[in-house]
Amino acid sequence: MKELNIEIVTPAKVAFSGKAKSITIPGTKGSFQVLFNHAPIISLFEVGFIKIEDLFGIKTNYATSGGTVEVLNNKVIVLAESFESKEQIDVRRAQEARDRAQKRIKKQSNENEIDLTRAEYALKRAINRLKLAK
Repeated sequence: MKELNIEIVTPAKVAFSGKAKSITIPGTKGSFQVLFNHAPIISLFEVGFIKIEDLFGIKTNYATSGGTVEVLNNKVIVLAESFESKEQIDVRRAQEARDRAQKRIKKQSNENEIDLTRAEYALKRAINRLKLAK
């Protein structure tokens, strides 16, 4: 059978390990799909959804905060900042993070560019989680 070996690792744990038909990654220039016999690649990816299609054709979305992916000889290794299924997302916590980030952005002046960038990134992550949860 034409299958990929996928391993997804976060700083805390091995979040996923198994075989699949395909994986779709939110690349920095747009999402890309990896299928059997994909060309070797190393790429960064962004906040978004990682979609895995299992060997039975069932597709599952996971929220991610970005990271790096390597594809070589039908093995996909994903080093992700975060990787969460719909069931793992704490909606209340994500809503609170979204609200905090929005407040920081509204009252932010141009004096502290780093805090503004962090707040915008936090907002993007929170919205991504909420999209998957709903």
